[in-house]
Amino acid sequence: ILMGGTIALLFYIRSVFSSSKEVLTEAEPIVEPQKPAEKEKPKKKVNERKQKEVKSSFTHKWLLTSLKGHSKRILDMDFSPNGKFLVTTSEDETVILWPVKDFPAKEHKSYRCNLDYDHSIFIKWSPDSKAFILQKAITNCIEVHKVAKRPEGGYEFGVVKTFPAKHTTDIIGLGIASTGKFIATCSDKTDLILWNLKGDVLARVDTYHNLTYCVKVSPCGRFVATSGFTSDVKVWEVKFSRAGDFEKIGKAFDLPGHRSGVYNFAFTPDSSRMATISKDGTWKVYDTNVEYNKGQDVSIIVSGSYHGDSSHPSIVAISNDGQLVCIAQDKGLRFYSVLTGDLEAEIFEVHTEPITQVLFDSSGKYVVSAGDKHARVFHNVPGHRTAIQALNETMKKNASNTSVRDRIQMQIKEAEQALAKDRKSTRLNSS
Repeated sequence: ILMGGTIALLFYIRSVFSSSKEVLTEAEPIVEPQKPAEKEKPKKKVNERKQKEVKSSFTHKWLLTSLKGHSKRILDMDFSPNGKFLVTTSEDETVILWPVKDFPAKEHKSYRCNLDYDHSIFIKWSPDSKAFILQKAITNCIEVHKVAKRPEGGYEFGVVKTFPAKHTTDIIGLGIASTGKFIATCSDKTDLILWNLKGDVLARVDTYHNLTYCVKVSPCGRFVATSGFTSDVKVWEVKFSRAGDFEKIGKAFDLPGHRSGVYNFAFTPDSSRMATISKDGTWKVYDTNVEYNKGQDVSIIVSGSYHGDSSHPSIVAISNDGQLVCIAQDKGLRFYSVLTGDLEAEIFEVHTEPITQVLFDSSGKYVVSAGDKHARVFHNVPGHRTAIQALNETMKKNASNTSVRDRIQMQIKEAEQALAKDRKSTRLNSS
């Protein structure tokens, strides 16, 4: 029995040692590959970061500068009537004022206004450039902010008026008359409201668009226009008495001609022309300098097809002289001549997100776009080209009139000098 127990103990000890060796041999391959894996992880993160930086960078020969100050996407912007400032509003709950005179500089001064617990989706300057109005996103109401100079320098901001929330659905636009007599807002349904500057409702109008996409007040301050799911743009005249009291809002005229809904439209500064862009794949420019109350109809100056996917909403802007149309679709810009209807230029991937706004400044020197957290400022090179084209055509029609011809030649010379200056700047930017 003793011998049998000893033999069994020897077998047991042998089995324990052999099993421990198997565990070690199985564990060794698992430990070894973990070391290089830990070294590779930081390298991969660095590469991803570099790729993101490269993707967000943008350069173009016409790019004057990028305005950097917001931490989230810019939703709207507006130039002040006195031409001194651009104001931008962002999802980061801030509004920033940018002096236009600093655009050519390497560094840009800016003045920040913080909004409390909400951000604005639309913003417009007051006619005197001393305040801006904005549409709040969460509270769905209008706020008026005063802009005042500080004695020690800079600017300070303060809320002077909050309008009651009257719309029951999302707001798609905001505008203020250059006369300062009324403000217009419209919901994404058909509810157009006119307000006075005290926050009182002057009138409510059904746009009859089924769905409304855009609302704007004409620069002359007489009209408010809307577009949407229907194929026309409706223009109303807002009438006041000689004493300045609101009387009524009445239908003035329509912009017909599209076969599908109109995404967006824009006025020239003198309200004599309007540009539209539609889901039907076309853009148009109308002559709106008409006496509609005498039965005169608007006419189409030019109609053209635009490049890109017409099922995606687009934004349109028209130059101050009415000779150039800029269309923003997705992340790019395209420029079309009103004289010929041809594509003049296109700039791709301007922003990392779809463009939310595009504007011409009052001087006609710049085109500004917003889409991500930066605003891009471009030299208006296509604008100078189309201005020269239009002036040459006008001179041909007035060849026999010496005084008119001389004046036009002077304007052509000024446009050519501006174009040469922009080309010089773009060469410096490229280098």
